[in-house]
Amino acid sequence: TAQSLKSKNCLLQKLEAVETLGSTSVICSDKTGTLTENRMTVAHLWYGRQIHDATRADNGDIFMAARRPASKGWEALARVMGLCSRAVFRENQDHIAVKDRLCNGDASETALLKYFESEYGNAEAFRNQYPKVHEDSFSSLNKYQLSIHEQAVHRGGHILVIKGAPEKIIDKCSTFINANEEEVQIDGGFIASFNEIDARLANKGERVFGFAHKFLDPVEYPEGCVFDHTDRLLNNLCFVGMVSLLDPPRATVPTAVARCRRAGIKVIMMTGDHPITAKAIGRAVGIISPG
Repeated sequence: TAQSLKSKNCLLQKLEAVETLGSTSVICSDKTGTLTENRMTVAHLWYGRQIHDATRADNGDIFMAARRPASKGWEALARVMGLCSRAVFRENQDHIAVKDRLCNGDASETALLKYFESEYGNAEAFRNQYPKVHEDSFSSLNKYQLSIHEQAVHRGGHILVIKGAPEKIIDKCSTFINANEEEVQIDGGFIASFNEIDARLANKGERVFGFAHKFLDPVEYPEGCVFDHTDRLLNNLCFVGMVSLLDPPRATVPTAVARCRRAGIKVIMMTGDHPITAKAIGRAVGIISPG
């Protein structure tokens, strides 16, 4: 009754709302920002067939690690990370620590932008060296995002950069940059390593992105070229690495899920993540029972 609810400090305008909730048998919840904190941070990088921890823990807080040593593999991965993005910092924040700056962009691209700014350098100045001439935004069908940039300051011509679901990106690649900083052909050994690392990071509940690039022939694609159909460019790319992002579950979610389950309510998580990543998050918040 309304009186019993009032004794529990619960004031309702319409009792039907409680009656409806009392008859609920299934709750479908979005993952990002509801079950998790919507606070993405870069957790791991994989390039040159080596895994790199991107963070260090200090008194429970996560901070950026020291700047990454220069190498051809890191330079290539950082270039795609910096260019293949629509996220930007809001104005007048130079006096604020990078990790605390506000950005325009989704949570994943914001995390990549902050990591690039901390690890590589000024993202805006870097992008100015590679003017964007074309962009295909991310779609749930293709599961990748790409952009094409001029390289006037560097080697001339254009560079295509792409990021997305690792399995979608690797299918478009024929080479990769190895630990000796050489671009070599992808073989069975590399694919096995790729699959193992992808699954390992996803099992940690991390969202994994694959990155690749392609230098376009300046004769075939001269300055001022219009890129109407990019599908025919998506072959023989060079795979430059993977980056995983971690969005920790909200501290109160496991208790809330447990209460729902005790009340006979089934909780379903809605997400576009890779199934392995989704399962890891589901286990962390109690939606998926152990075993």
